[in-house]
Amino acid sequence: MNMELVFQTVIAGIGATLFMDLWSLFQKHIMGIAPLNYALVGRWILWLPKGKLRHHTILSTSQMRGEMFTGWTFHYVTGIVFSAIPLVLNGTDWFSEPTLVTGVLTGLLTLSAPFLILQPALGFGVAASHTTRPWLSRMLSLLTHLVYGIGLYIAASLLF
Repeated sequence: MNMELVFQTVIAGIGATLFMDLWSLFQKHIMGIAPLNYALVGRWILWLPKGKLRHHTILSTSQMRGEMFTGWTFHYVTGIVFSAIPLVLNGTDWFSEPTLVTGVLTGLLTLSAPFLILQPALGFGVAASHTTRPWLSRMLSLLTHLVYGIGLYIAASLLF
């Protein structure tokens, strides 16, 4: 992968993740829906070297120093990594001719990460099945990842 493509992927990933974060702020301030607490994600990551992959719930696991920074860093790194998916789907044409369909499909594909990895690891079950309102959690995850995909399309369209 050439350096220009790496740069484009990183910028698009940051842009899409920022778009997703703006959506979370909208949900929080306009709709009254609490956003994901990235400190919990950071807590999970910081417990990994200690051999703890899965938690009863991350809420009952002891806090760790630096979990907020770690969680937010992981959030943006993940957004950057996921921004390579359109390259797999469309090749390098993605940056010269981005499509909303590819962006939305990317958002849908990335939904597998929280449903199958993060939520079970945090103790919330596959696709939030152990939460008090699993369908609400699923819908919010779906909307957030669709917004990420739309943000990816917008970032690729505006920047390249």
